[in-house]
Amino acid sequence: MDAIRNTVLETWMTEHGYSSNSLADAVNRAVEHLTGHVGGLDGSSVRAWKAGRVAWPKAATRTALEDVTGLPAVALGFVPRGRPSPASAPPHQEEPDMKRRTLVGGIAAAAAAAAAPGTASPRRIGMSDVNRLNKRFAEIIASDHRHGGQLGIEQRAAALAEEALNLQNAGSATQRVRSSLYASGAAFRSSAMWAAIDGRRYDVAKAHMREAQALAEMSGDQAIKFRIWSHAGTMYRHMGRPADACAANDVARNLHLTRRDPLFASLGLARQGAIHGTAQNRSGTHRAFEQAQDAMLRADPADHRPVWLLAFYDQAELDSLALSAYLALGEYPTAEYHAHRCLSSLRPHMIRSRAITTTRLAHALLAQGAADAATAAAMKVPTEAATHHARVSRMLQEFGAALRATAPRSATIRTWAEHTTTWRMAA
Repeated sequence: MDAIRNTVLETWMTEHGYSSNSLADAVNRAVEHLTGHVGGLDGSSVRAWKAGRVAWPKAATRTALEDVTGLPAVALGFVPRGRPSPASAPPHQEEPDMKRRTLVGGIAAAAAAAAAPGTASPRRIGMSDVNRLNKRFAEIIASDHRHGGQLGIEQRAAALAEEALNLQNAGSATQRVRSSLYASGAAFRSSAMWAAIDGRRYDVAKAHMREAQALAEMSGDQAIKFRIWSHAGTMYRHMGRPADACAANDVARNLHLTRRDPLFASLGLARQGAIHGTAQNRSGTHRAFEQAQDAMLRADPADHRPVWLLAFYDQAELDSLALSAYLALGEYPTAEYHAHRCLSSLRPHMIRSRAITTTRLAHALLAQGAADAATAAAMKVPTEAATHHARVSRMLQEFGAALRATAPRSATIRTWAEHTTTWRMAA
């Protein structure tokens, strides 16, 4: 049988600006991070994936590729051994709004057909429909880690939440399927909520939060309940309301899930530490991060966990939260330490996180009097993040103001001014 070309992978590479050689290099680095040994891929290896000659890469390579892309291998068009290869779908050419209208329109038509009298049997909604939605959820997660805070991500996630709800009325389903659809809707709403938080659109984020909370209750899914309340804690922390942040995060931390899985407990504690930092609770901050680190070390990496958690929470994220907390406390050498630890272990697809961490590192260095090193760090932030990510843009503006106050009329000020001009011109 002729190999079937993997157009899904090809489309992903085109959308994310990867050539065969650059993707091979990124996967090789991820393999080294996972195993301690540099991967042996080259451009021809990736071309073999695209051509379908290699339909299911080796385990370590698959894991590394998933780290780079933020997507499961099957969502990238790969087919496990022993499973028949489906015909590859042609690359999507529609705009996001058109795709959403097509999807929702198709669902509405299915619902109408199910309700209309006649000989046709009502449509049966099954786990295959849920799994299709979950693949779209993985795409939303990947977009968030690459771009973060963008209105387009928020709108796509909200539209997919509506799609999950429309499916509830498109036919008959078991209680398990209905609960899973509510969980999918809650997951998409929580992603819309997070995109709004990341873009500093807090009123909109609250509206998404209320919708997500209602759907999560109907689903009974503890993991998505944790995600929503944990996001709420982060939202209130960014709004400068640490008491509300602590209360919301406590709802997440008190779920039974955190007693079963130390990784959820670790995330809850790490976010609690960040909240304590905002509240200037020094002892609470230190204690929370010690406990978060201990819980992470106790977590079994082999345990099954939702894709949204596996896609972002690791040692690098724990260090990122510690960096935020110690920066707020004014413990700048400790903040710098966590910044370097975070940057050294961030996975390649965490583009938004790298920009935030680099900006915070610049603040920590400047607060210690190292204006030149701080400016050099700040200049490493990519133009897209500097000009289009609300949180990063604001932090860089604050950095510039602090730099002018710290080193007025210096050559460093001129260097920074010239660099920010290039950002504005490229935006």
